[in-house]
Amino acid sequence: MPQPIRFTLGLGLAVASFMLLSGCATVPAHLAGDYPDFQPDQATERSVGAQVRWGGIVVDTRPARDETCVEILTRQLGRDMRPKATDIARGRFLACRDGFKDPAVFYSGREITVIGRLTEFTKGTIGEFEYRYPRVEADVLHLWAPRPDVVYHYYDPWWYDPWWPHYRHPYRGPRTRVSGHIIITR
Repeated sequence: MPQPIRFTLGLGLAVASFMLLSGCATVPAHLAGDYPDFQPDQATERSVGAQVRWGGIVVDTRPARDETCVEILTRQLGRDMRPKATDIARGRFLACRDGFKDPAVFYSGREITVIGRLTEFTKGTIGEFEYRYPRVEADVLHLWAPRPDVVYHYYDPWWYDPWWPHYRHPYRGPRTRVSGHIIITR
C-alpha cells in the first residue's frame, strides 16, 4: 500500500477513535435539557417559579410528615451534570419532595443533581448563622455513585540505581495518601 494512503487511513482511524472516545461523557436522559444559568447564591424573588437544575453535596436530610427536604451545598455541574469535585460552593438550597426519603440513602457527603421548580425562600440556621434557603420542589433527585478513590503513581522508566537493593528510590518507596487543606485567613 502506498505511503500517502496508509497515512490517510491511519489519520482517519485516529480521528474516528477520538470522536468515539470524546462522546463518553454523556448526560443522563432525565437530566438533559436547557435551564436558566444561575446558582442559589444568585437567586432573587424574581427567580421564583423558574425551573432549575442544580447539584452539589448533601449536607442534611430532613424527613417530615408529608415530605422530605434535602439540604444541599451547591457545586458547579460538569458536562455530564455531575457536581464537580471542587472547594467552590455557590450557596445552599433545599430540595423537597413528597414522601419519605431515607437519610441513610441521602447521607451527608453524597453527590446529587436536582431538577425542579424554585418555589420560595425559607429561613433557617447554619449553626447560629441565619440563612435564607431557596426551596426547590424537586421533580428529579439524581444520586450519583461514590467516586472511586484514585491515587496516581509516578514510575520513572529511565531510572538506574546501581545501589538498588540497598538504597531507596524516592518514587519506589511506600505510598502515602495526601489530602488537601482549606485555610481561611483574614
